[in-house]
Amino acid sequence: MSQSSHQSQQVRPPAVAGLFYPAEPARLRADVEAMLQTARREVGAVGDTPPAALIVPHAGYVYSGPTAALAWAQAETLRGAVRRVVMLGPTHRVGVRALALPGCRAMDTPLGAVGVEVPPQVEALADAGLVVTRPDVHAAEHSLEVQLPFLAVVLPGVSVVPLAVGWVSPDRAAEAIRPFLGSPDTLVVISSDLSHYLPQAEARRVDDATIERILALRADISHEEACGATGVDALLLAAAEQGLSPRLLGAATSADTIGTPDRVVGYAAIALYDQAGA
Repeated sequence: MSQSSHQSQQVRPPAVAGLFYPAEPARLRADVEAMLQTARREVGAVGDTPPAALIVPHAGYVYSGPTAALAWAQAETLRGAVRRVVMLGPTHRVGVRALALPGCRAMDTPLGAVGVEVPPQVEALADAGLVVTRPDVHAAEHSLEVQLPFLAVVLPGVSVVPLAVGWVSPDRAAEAIRPFLGSPDTLVVISSDLSHYLPQAEARRVDDATIERILALRADISHEEACGATGVDALLLAAAEQGLSPRLLGAATSADTIGTPDRVVGYAAIALYDQAGA
């Protein structure tokens, strides 16, 4: 782990444990493992080639957990191979005109702390002003935190490079993805939901169109179509440059679990592979 000016010895405590996911460790682990087991049955074998990147939703587990598990189950083939996950998720509470690091050595979860890494490639982006250290941006942010229990179960011992995405262009955000995408020791994870608060039928129509463009590597997704659109578009730009092939693992809305159909949030799980493994 890099001991840079962008890391203190502090540990970020969970902000949404007990709200977005269970705070009790045994229940949380059981829930995550059950969702992963169901995901394995639904998606089936993934082949020998592990994913280079994942797009994963970030709502409360009762809403989007089953869809998130479809993506994280693909990462099980990376166990023992990857050392870090570069994770980009949108800021919902505190604005920033950059990509923000939390400025801590670890991010705590009910399943234990996940180490934070600031690789030299990210240090260089900080020197260029694209990456800043802003603990306040991360303090109450859920988009990255909700991924950590899945990471802790699927890839135990792996560190995270947690980048909260503020007001930057997709091409600029892609600078934080390009050095890592396709690296055998790194998985890239983009945290994003799809449409928000549309009726079920309309949400499915909008989300289907968004998913179709993602699968075509069209980096023109708007924030009305995906709350993490900047990170999604950044990944699509880098994936197109490297010739990666996306695969839809599953899609749903909050009404498919416990939500009401009159005002839903959309979710998709998508994995991107080298062409040979798609």
